[in-house]
Amino acid sequence: MGWRMGEAWAADEVGEASTGARKGGDAESSRERLFRLGARALTESELLCVAWGAASGSRGAMEVALAVLKRCGGLKALLQAEPVELAHVPGLGPRRAAQVLAALELGRRAQRTPERRPRLRSPREIHTYLTPGLAGLRREVFHVLCFNTRNVLVHDARVAEGTMNTCPVDPREVFAAALVSRATAIVLAHNHPSGDPEPSVQDVALTRHLVAGARLLNVKVLDHLVVGDGGFVSMLERGLLPDGEWEAKREWNAAGGRG
Repeated sequence: MGWRMGEAWAADEVGEASTGARKGGDAESSRERLFRLGARALTESELLCVAWGAASGSRGAMEVALAVLKRCGGLKALLQAEPVELAHVPGLGPRRAAQVLAALELGRRAQRTPERRPRLRSPREIHTYLTPGLAGLRREVFHVLCFNTRNVLVHDARVAEGTMNTCPVDPREVFAAALVSRATAIVLAHNHPSGDPEPSVQDVALTRHLVAGARLLNVKVLDHLVVGDGGFVSMLERGLLPDGEWEAKREWNAAGGRG
């Protein structure tokens, strides 16, 4: 590509130095609006202005922010971007790219449950728990959530990571996570980076295969959630689990869930 980190950093420093004397303007206006109206009142471009502070080159910070959002395809695309890839976007550079990614990651982490061992009693609660960790990922990942008899999460294991549209799963890794944590029940979960949570034929086949294996170990598979962009599909609620689906639903209800 002909790009070197040292040169990019140097260019970034020059851009900041040329505008350091005028840190007012768009960025300052956005900061003032934030303190006056709250962060929720700011647009995405205004929030970007606040995140990196000053303009780049001769253009205003707002113009740069709007151009970056348009070029990248929106805020979600920024969340999915690789750091080096984002550093190449005109108007950003390594420093501002790092500032943006750090701010987005802080927002993601703030959504996580503060409980170390939460009690998750329904597919919707599982989805709420998983969303901060799965939102914006560019690759499919497969999780095994391990529970005790009270539906308390004792272990959350990411057992596989694949590409944008597939994720090979080794059953040995799935059951190793359950056995090590001494789980009595597990929930399977994976994401669809495309945003569409509809289970594929392969997803359903894998689920049936894993349910059959879990029975041999006396471990219940309560559900398999497919997480998409802002939504999810529960294979339990869809009736896609093998014969024991209604037994699994009773297990959740008995523990106080909504089923």
